[in-house]
Amino acid sequence: MRSKLAWRLVALLIVAGTTAVYGQRFGRRFIGQNEPPATEFIFARLHYAGGLRFGGSGWSHDYPDAEEHLTQIMSEATGLNVKNVSYRIVELGSKDVFNYPFAYISEPGEMDLTEEEAVNLRQYIDRGGFVMIDDFDGPRDLANLRRNLEYVFPDREMVRLSFDHEIFHMYFDIDRTQVTSPYDVGAEAVFYGLPDSRGHTSMIICHNNDIGDFWEWIDQPQYALKPSIEGLRLGINFVLYAMTH
Repeated sequence: MRSKLAWRLVALLIVAGTTAVYGQRFGRRFIGQNEPPATEFIFARLHYAGGLRFGGSGWSHDYPDAEEHLTQIMSEATGLNVKNVSYRIVELGSKDVFNYPFAYISEPGEMDLTEEEAVNLRQYIDRGGFVMIDDFDGPRDLANLRRNLEYVFPDREMVRLSFDHEIFHMYFDIDRTQVTSPYDVGAEAVFYGLPDSRGHTSMIICHNNDIGDFWEWIDQPQYALKPSIEGLRLGINFVLYAMTH
């Protein structure tokens, strides 16, 4: 049944719906902040301090289409009470971050966390939060992420995850042959984890990949069908893992 559902995902009509937004300045441009309904799951995109590699806007890449498409598919494919507008931007340096069990970080290659953000991120993870880090490739971006994580978690190390890990079989069994970057980065898509204070996986780090881009363009013939479906399946697995572990 799930296999059939997976192949129907891209055939679903993704309706954006009416989103309540207001203009708010993040970095150098205006990003529409969404005020989501009171659903069981809210997708939290973290706004963090960073450099100017993308004009300070790397944290917002694929927003809000990626969120709207993923949450729409989740509402069709799972039993979660979620709508296609169940998402919002959350400041990593604010206490609001502790209200959301799942958080998404884009383009960590330009991340440069403040002390307040570092304290919040460590507490967020150790209180049971889960973070998905996505949309970056190459050794430079990976080194910058490592630098920031070592600042936040000097006592922990990133661990490469094999496809035997439960997160890849949480709801869908992921086809590893279809897990690729939407771009030709010339390197294997790799996943890392980071343990919380109890040793449980609390972070999924998607290097040489951009899963959010698959979400964003799922209703367009932008990328190949099978990797696009697998990107949606990965997202659903990550959310359900965060909600149950």
